Amino acid sequence: MESTNIETLLKQVSEGTIDIEKAKEMLVQYQDMGFAKLDHHRHKRTGFHEVVYGEGKSAEQLISIISSLKQNINRVLATRIDEKKAAEVMDAVPDLTYNPISRTLCWIHEDEPAVLYNGYIAIVCAGTSDLSVAEEAAVTAEVFGAEVKRIYDVGVAGIHRLFHHLDDIENATVTVAVAGMEGALPSVVGGLISNPIVAVPTSIGYGANFHGLSALLSMLNACAPGISVMNIDNGFGAGYYATLIHKNHYKNSRV
Repeated sequence: MESTNIETLLKQVSEGTIDIEKAKEMLVQYQDMGFAKLDHHRHKRTGFHEVVYGEGKSAEQLISIISSLKQNINRVLATRIDEKKAAEVMDAVPDLTYNPISRTLCWIHEDEPAVLYNGYIAIVCAGTSDLSVAEEAAVTAEVFGAEVKRIYDVGVAGIHRLFHHLDDIENATVTVAVAGMEGALPSVVGGLISNPIVAVPTSIGYGANFHGLSALLSMLNACAPGISVMNIDNGFGAGYYATLIHKNHYKNSRV
């Protein structure tokens, strides 16, 4: 609830036009489902709706959660959902879109424009093996209303491939750079462009990669400025953060 609404509500309680029990009901801004408490008003506080993390939840729980979200908000995103579970959910909940690469289920209300802001976010990916994380970032940004340009398989092993896309990367509001192995891509991109970079290490790589730890440390120690680093394989976090930057950049020039 926005602060002005809280102030109005408190004034009504003080004046006696609303009793305390009714005010308490109005202040409880979540739906208690027993196994979950859905935060339908999160976008009023943060600008983005609540997102469902799918791992560890049953298909039945996801069906209940997503059905409720669809009734209360206009954009739904569920992450880390395997194909079998996604099929069960889609059989029960209409109009969902599943991306098997990113393992995401999403829905945007038919009356809601897909793109909310001018400009675009560049999602840059080092190798095909990193696609699942890159796509999670891309789908997250798209569900939250950003236009995305995907620039994939441009890692440093064939750095000439990256140079063909520098104009698209430079003209983006913010760039998400996804890489495993040695995690060098964000440093390279950071030395070539002027917009913010959100770096995402992936767990792709041979033994000394340590399931993404070496890439994470490389990105944290990058000498190129303007780089923020997400957790290993956290495409969702990158897409969210990039869209937050993008939204604030264009907050006075919506589509």
